[in-house]
Amino acid sequence: MIRAARKHLVRTLADLAQQQGVQLQTYLNAKRHAAEGFPAPISSKGARTKLYDAEQVDAYLAGAPVPPLPDENDDQDLLDRRECAEVLGVSPRTWDSYKADEQLTANMVEVGGVEHWPRHVVDQFKASRQGRAATTGRPKRSGDQVPREQLLARTAPLLDEDPAISAAGVVDALGVHRDTAQDALTQLRAGRIADLMQDDSTLTPEQAATALGYPASQVRRALVLAQAVLRGRRIAPYLADVAEAVHQAGWTTADTVPALQHPTDDLCVATLVLDTPQAPAPALVWDERYGWRTAPSRRHPLGRGAAKPPAGDGVRYLASGTTPDPDTLVAELTP
Repeated sequence: MIRAARKHLVRTLADLAQQQGVQLQTYLNAKRHAAEGFPAPISSKGARTKLYDAEQVDAYLAGAPVPPLPDENDDQDLLDRRECAEVLGVSPRTWDSYKADEQLTANMVEVGGVEHWPRHVVDQFKASRQGRAATTGRPKRSGDQVPREQLLARTAPLLDEDPAISAAGVVDALGVHRDTAQDALTQLRAGRIADLMQDDSTLTPEQAATALGYPASQVRRALVLAQAVLRGRRIAPYLADVAEAVHQAGWTTADTVPALQHPTDDLCVATLVLDTPQAPAPALVWDERYGWRTAPSRRHPLGRGAAKPPAGDGVRYLASGTTPDPDTLVAELTP
């Protein structure tokens, strides 16, 4: 949590390395931030990106007592996704579906590469969830009444209130097409089933769905997708390593983690756009079935559906296996 009026004091590990005049990897290898007495991160427990308070770090480096941070909550505190989820009493994955709501999107603040929201905005969103007026269904011959980027955020509270809600119930509440409603419910249920299975590895998808109150007749797709979601979470650190290696090679402007996608319920893929002039290909695609390949398009690297494209015309299959070492992958791509 970034306490009120302390946003300007936030430092990343890269900032700390620069402050001490060393490369980030050297700093990480030396684990200077893990030394006894070093100030604790201000980011939430389990956060991938660690953030620190500069005033505390400077005091530590100067050999002075580390000043405590304010311990009283303030409306202007900035909360990360885990902290927002805790305020609402939901999982971080559920918060990820909520954050597309206009109220939250308009007030999101990025600090140190991490999304944050002011405490008062999160509190207001929590209070408004139960009070939102429902629409009266989807008018005939009309499109969806909810923008696609808001769909999960608008559907999630309905599922919270009624775990057995059907696609027809979402149609009545939000005024969207039945297929749109069904896809949203499938994504949300799959994510929550995956959350439970991740917390308790002894659970089967069916057991997790039952624990969440989801009727068996409504979760056939979600059960399959939940397992793909879990595989995606397990592979995410590897994909992040590849993104960093590709960035270090100078082929991307940022080491953004590839976004996982599920073109079919039982499949994980990821795309990585190479956006610098010296990049050896427009994009890379990772497919859990076939591994890495180049793609001829930055705009549509995945192509149509989940079909395996033939080699040629900008498509080249790389390395061997589905998870080659990032350095090996870079070496094979290097002209």
